[in-house]
Amino acid sequence: MRIDLLCSGSKGNSCLIRSAHSQLLIDCGSTKKYLAKAFDQVQADINDSDGVLITHTHKDHISRIKDVAHLPVYSYCEIDDLKEHHVVCPNETFDLGDFHIRVIRLSHDAPKTVGYVIETQTQKLVYITDTGFVPNEEKEYLQDADYYIFESNHDVAKLMQTSRPMFIKQRILGDDGHLNNEDSAHNLMQVVNTRTKEIVLAHLSQEANHPQLALDVLEDAFRKQGSTHAGIRLRAANQFDVCTIGKVLY
Repeated sequence: MRIDLLCSGSKGNSCLIRSAHSQLLIDCGSTKKYLAKAFDQVQADINDSDGVLITHTHKDHISRIKDVAHLPVYSYCEIDDLKEHHVVCPNETFDLGDFHIRVIRLSHDAPKTVGYVIETQTQKLVYITDTGFVPNEEKEYLQDADYYIFESNHDVAKLMQTSRPMFIKQRILGDDGHLNNEDSAHNLMQVVNTRTKEIVLAHLSQEANHPQLALDVLEDAFRKQGSTHAGIRLRAANQFDVCTIGKVLY
């Protein structure tokens, strides 16, 4: 499995997943120009996708939905600019090409927000962003993945120091908002194990977080648990830098 996190943050989100014979896209945010450039960079063609998985309807996740409308689109939420799509629901599983997919219920201020667990015969990816918390009943499905793309949106102190209105800050901090660094690390400590090869912290706020700060919190969580992340690569995604995980199995 090769995963290319094409962009991640409030200005756009999209992730390409490939196996030897199949290709999936999660979300289609950002601009048409940027996504075309990113696909060229990773030597992929969007039209080769077996399907497009949508997490929710915020613009930074579906701004280019019309560019993928000719492909099979899978979504729990309704999408205004799409005439039809395949409706998938939390706890449902389905197969697309080489991939076995489970829909994960999340909590965000967009109707019917979800994450995804994607597996091949040998590897497992957890994709969780845009949630105020991770429901306990979903955590069993997040266990023992090879790869995690996991939200670590903000540092609480840095968020409170921003000039954003208080109601925006409260929204971000709430159960329908975004995971902060500490909550992200806490959730990851409950699900990673020796099988895990890589964790990419995602959807970082450019104003209320910093990649090294998010990574420091995660590393500290490993130490407090009395474990080590030796053998687990830790990274934090930047908004418009392609982050490649794993490799295609040809």
